[in-house]
Amino acid sequence: MVDKNSQKEQARTRRRKHLYKRIRGTQERPRLVVFRSNKEIYGQIIDDVKRETLAAASTRSKDIAKEIAGAKNKTERAKVAGKLLGELAKSKKIENVVFDRAGYLYHGRVKAFADGAREGGLKF
Repeated sequence: MVDKNSQKEQARTRRRKHLYKRIRGTQERPRLVVFRSNKEIYGQIIDDVKRETLAAASTRSKDIAKEIAGAKNKTERAKVAGKLLGELAKSKKIENVVFDRAGYLYHGRVKAFADGAREGGLKF
């Protein structure tokens, strides 16, 4: 019998590969990729040409620990982390990005992270 969680992970991996064929980050417009675990959410801005991470933020970042503690749920924490990533990118003069949802549905925490990044100053 196949485990339901492994089926979900295989389906997400298949969707992620399909998306990655079309989404590439360049120096002018890097890729903002999101990873969602059960408790946390992580975001990185990546230049795929140079293969380097330009900026990163998560709900585990020390910079936003007080704001995270005041948040009611994981969705609000994701929005705060997205806003931090947007501000970090803005300080590194990155304005336009390509959003890579990494196979996750654009809903809930992923959407909140994207909205927070937009509030932080990113355009995608």
